[in-house]
This record gives sequence, structure tokens and C-alpha cells, in this order.
Amino acid sequence: MIGAGSWGTALAALLCGKRERVTLWCRELEIAESVNTQHRNALYVSELELPQNLVADTDLARVAATHRVLVMVVPTQFTRAVVEAMRPHLRDDAVLVSASKGIEVQKIETLAEIYDEMLPEAMAQRACFLSGPSFAREVIRGLPAAVAIACRDAAVLPAIQELFFFPHFRTYRTDDVVGVELGGALKNVIAIAAGICDGLQYGHSARAALLTRGLAEIARLGIAMGGKAETFAGLSGMGDLLLTATSTQSRNYTVGHRLGSGETLEQIQAGAREVAEGVKTADAAYRLAQQKGVEMPIVGAVYAILYEQRNAREVVLELLSREMKPEVTG
Repeated sequence: MIGAGSWGTALAALLCGKRERVTLWCRELEIAESVNTQHRNALYVSELELPQNLVADTDLARVAATHRVLVMVVPTQFTRAVVEAMRPHLRDDAVLVSASKGIEVQKIETLAEIYDEMLPEAMAQRACFLSGPSFAREVIRGLPAAVAIACRDAAVLPAIQELFFFPHFRTYRTDDVVGVELGGALKNVIAIAAGICDGLQYGHSARAALLTRGLAEIARLGIAMGGKAETFAGLSGMGDLLLTATSTQSRNYTVGHRLGSGETLEQIQAGAREVAEGVKTADAAYRLAQQKGVEMPIVGAVYAILYEQRNAREVVLELLSREMKPEVTG
């Protein structure tokens, strides 16, 4: 497991149910020591006990060289640097499973595109992408969840699906890498919008409308980039959006709610330990939509609030004042 935040820790704990030993790579020595001596993650999900067969290691080269399956759970904006550090040490048969959600701002690329650029072709083709409605603490506690796993290599996908398949954590396979990645990334931006809506106290009807139109935007960009329409109605689309955009456990929703309540982004980020991926993804998604010529007014509104310091209430009023459109294409 490459990344010891709350989600990386949760997936590591999950896989301990199928492997005699799971290694959690940690950047912070404090986390490694607490996992190995106290079976807890001292900085994230510290209140939950972790399995005895989960071990932590701070040596990235050693972890990369000694494991075939590497689950990537570092924040999207740091993925390129971590892959660069791992690359000389990866086994020829290594399988990377991406469980991060976002679009890189540096080159406006998805994680699959980063892998295509940085890894040998066969290794990039067999990379898998996991996404769906699942909160870390609930997964560690063994509560039911379901996710989608995508891969372009049909020979690899069933084995990775089986690795992550448990009675309380169901996995569904697909070959739609583009759809699964974009659904998981873009829902974070719409979740910020939903939080803003609630912070402004616009009510449940407004939030329902926003989520519906937000999903339409996600699908519009995803299909334009080669994704399948049905993917966005599934776990990595509608499912993940419903979870992330309606719960105070969601970092992205919480950022939006605080923005709508009058706080600035600087104030919100000042005390944050974990990354709300939607903040950076809003920048990348806004520019990606412009590149592809896809209209995404809700993403544009979130971008304006985050990066142009626009007043949230004024931006929402502008959004509501747009010209009349047909539902399916508008």
C-alpha cells in the first residue's frame, strides 16, 4: 500500500483479510512506528485498531522491489513524483492499482495518463483503477460497501477484482478506465458545490437539483473523453457522488460547506491535515473542459469561488440565471 492516509490505511486493513502480510508504505516515521508497535495510525484514523498482520515501512525502494501488487493511494498531485521514485525498483511483473481520485494540475492528466507516460507500456496497460462510494472509517470497521475496478488488460482484471472482493466489500469489474477515473475525480468538485449550496442554506431541493445537473456535467466530459455513459450511472459515478456530496464525513463537502458559510479557502486549508482532492481537481477540470470544448457550468462556478475569489452567493445566483435549456443536452 503506497500511501498511509486514512484511505490507504483502510485498504491496507481490508487486504489483511486475504494476505498473511500487508505492507503500508509511510512517508512519516511517526505513522510507521505507531502501526508497527501499537497497531494504530497515529496521524489518521488513530481511534481504530488495525490488524496485526499490517506492517509499515518507510523505504519506498524496498517496498517497490519486493511486492508485485502496489496499491497507489497518494494524493493525485504527488503521484508523478512517487512513481518517478518507484520506477527503477519496480518488478517487471508489477501491477499498480490506483485508488486515488483526481486530475493532475501540472499537465491536466488523469492517473492513467500519468502511468502511460511514465511506465513501460505493458505495465501501464495492466494498471487497475478502483473507485466507488466508500469512507475509510467504515471500511476499517467492516461496514458494507461496493466499488468498481477498471483495467484495460482483461487477463489481469479478474485477479485484482478477487483480491479486493469480500462479503462486506463488493467489487464490480469494468474495462472503462476513463469513466471510472473521471467519475471518481469529478464528483469531488460537485461535492464542493453541494457543500456550498448547503452552507448557503438553499435547502434539500436545491442540492438535489445540483447533484443531478452535476452528474450530467461529469458524464458529458467523460463521454467526450471516451468513457461509457453507463459508468456514470454506476458506483464510480452516481454512487460515489451521492456519498461524497451528502455527508459531513466527506472532506470535499465540508470544504464547500465552510465556503458557503463565509470562510475563505486559506482559512479552511490552514488547519487541514488531509487533502480535499476536489480543490485541485476543480482547477484541472475547469481547464480540461475548456480544452475539450465541454460546457460545465457547475465546475466553472466552483472554480470561480476557489480561484477567482468570487462571492459564493453571487456565483450561485449567476448559475441559476442561465438561459433555458433542454434537460438531456443542457
